[in-house]
Amino acid sequence: MSKKKKVNIVYSTNPNYNYSFDDEKVETLSPDNQQLKVLIDRKQRKGKSVTLVTGFIGNDDDLKDLAKTLKSKCGVGGSAKGSEILIQGEFKDKVFDLLINLGFKQSKKVGG
Repeated sequence: MSKKKKVNIVYSTNPNYNYSFDDEKVETLSPDNQQLKVLIDRKQRKGKSVTLVTGFIGNDDDLKDLAKTLKSKCGVGGSAKGSEILIQGEFKDKVFDLLINLGFKQSKKVGG
């Protein structure tokens, strides 16, 4: 279920005005075509490490499903926003292996 947001509309004096919502649904690419990048990030997190998975192209429901799978396999918390999955802790190798096993063959490790 997508939430509809009114953006930059304050008030209209036209009684016949109907606001149209932009319902652009992004189609999720197949796992073979996704180019995900897995990296460790410590910036703006008070020195705590997180594993980031970036580059997901698709709708929010599929992103959240993938995040839920990765979080449960790693046994930690995290979140999914935009096109990023954030997993608490340093699990770069484990997440990369899980993505390969799930069919994301074009995934890459970034950084040392």
